Amino acid sequence: MSSPLPCSSPSIPRYNILGVGVSALSLEAARDLVLTARGQKKLGYICHATAYGVNAARHDLDFRATLNQSWLTHPDGMPLVWLGHWHGHREITRIYGPDLMLAVCAAGRSIALRHYFYGGAPGAADLLREKLTIRLPGLNVVGRFTPPYRELTADELNRLKRDVTAAAPDIIWVGLSSPLQEKFMAQHWGELDAGLLIGVGAAFDFHSGRVPQAPRWMQRSGLEWLFRLSTEPRRLWRRYLIQNPLFILRTLAQLSGARRYPLD
Repeated sequence: MSSPLPCSSPSIPRYNILGVGVSALSLEAARDLVLTARGQKKLGYICHATAYGVNAARHDLDFRATLNQSWLTHPDGMPLVWLGHWHGHREITRIYGPDLMLAVCAAGRSIALRHYFYGGAPGAADLLREKLTIRLPGLNVVGRFTPPYRELTADELNRLKRDVTAAAPDIIWVGLSSPLQEKFMAQHWGELDAGLLIGVGAAFDFHSGRVPQAPRWMQRSGLEWLFRLSTEPRRLWRRYLIQNPLFILRTLAQLSGARRYPLD
């Protein structure tokens, strides 16, 4: 069953990167918008756009539609931040999925925001809950669901729906690989009784301590890709050594006017 289109987030302009509309805002603004999900239902879903993801969306039309029909699509990656500044949006900062998760979890304690964790390897969501509740006393985690490494069966999806309805979360944090998590959110957000679904990728592994994060100086300087490539070369070499250079070439063509990438 297809979901209706999500409601657009209030008054947030988007800038065009290779046909993907990236939301022009800062981490603090994104956090505050997410907090407004408290007590609401079925607002939509939030994506985090990277150079790899935007480039992949050129040949994956469903993925591009998913990014463009989101409640927000954040600039997760310094190249997208720099391009946002070039487009005149000086207020933009990087909105890294793990950072947004921490910021929302920390600020949400004062309003009793309700969190649900969907994704991760077996045991990751439990470890994530344990680590975050120690780090952030008062954090309200109301449910967890670890899906199999495949599409959910009808019975599994119904079990997830029942569990979410009983837990009544404001936020469902989705920790899957991309574009699997974005397509899951786009397909099912309208069926789940939550305010927002937010795709945060490897945040479950980072915050649970299962996988190391790049040092902050590498994140700020746009070199996080080098750290991740060095830690997972077999899985990520194609992404960083083939797809990211292709992103650069396509972006230069767009900026020069040699190629147009309309939003659709």
